[in-house]
Amino acid sequence: MSSYRQVLKSAIERIEQNDLSGETAQILLLELCNISNTDLYLKYDEEIDEEICRTFNDGIERLLRNEPLQYILGFQRFYGYEIKVNENCLIPRYETEELVANVLADSDFFFPDRQSIDIADVGTGSGAIAIALKKEEERFNMTATDISRNALDLAEENSRLNGCAITFLQGDMLQPLIDAGIRLDILVSNPPYIPAAQRMQESVVDYEPHVALFGGDDGLYFYRRIFADAYKVLKERGFMAFEIGFDEKHALLALCKEYFPDDKYEVLKDINGKDRMLFVYHNL
Repeated sequence: MSSYRQVLKSAIERIEQNDLSGETAQILLLELCNISNTDLYLKYDEEIDEEICRTFNDGIERLLRNEPLQYILGFQRFYGYEIKVNENCLIPRYETEELVANVLADSDFFFPDRQSIDIADVGTGSGAIAIALKKEEERFNMTATDISRNALDLAEENSRLNGCAITFLQGDMLQPLIDAGIRLDILVSNPPYIPAAQRMQESVVDYEPHVALFGGDDGLYFYRRIFADAYKVLKERGFMAFEIGFDEKHALLALCKEYFPDDKYEVLKDINGKDRMLFVYHNL
């Protein structure tokens, strides 16, 4: 029987021969064993468990077919919370954690004395954004929407697993909020924003749902949809927060000028210095 060291070394060599990161193999093994890097180091020369070895090698085969690691593991960690993922939803990205952090900061700034804040995550997918916001801010009265029943089923499961009280509504963009007569202090959305013709990594195109990725010819289709109906769901004072493509700043600012001529808006950079978040402030 092989040791942890031998099995991992062989896997890393295979992964790197296919121009993939060898670190992915180590992450897979750590997660399957539920141990830290230090624990793995201490076990390097021990005989690896047969079942773990079999599961690990199956995972390596899936990685070699460009399947995302998160789908192989069945989860992604987001803002410190474990979020189950599958082919029905987009894998939560670490960059989106910055959107959550900025929404939390703005809610404290604009609504410091409010006991309850009405907020919705539009196009929730796995529910990652809604769950992180609700877990971090107990004042949030959280609603989450998605057009996909399968995505909502997953989001509801994630909500239960993380102990969150979230109202889930199925429907297209803002329509379920409008139909329910819901008015919001905060609207959050990470809509599909990739232009239809843009080239993507094989692991993304082959495995993640296209409906959650592509935003029409210019990537702005869903922003226009939300902008057009925003005042039907926003309260007299409130704000909206969006994740955006790194190269969509000027086009979106032009749309803001068209749809929200009397409001303030700004684009924020992420930790890598890229324009990745749009905030629109209505009467604030």
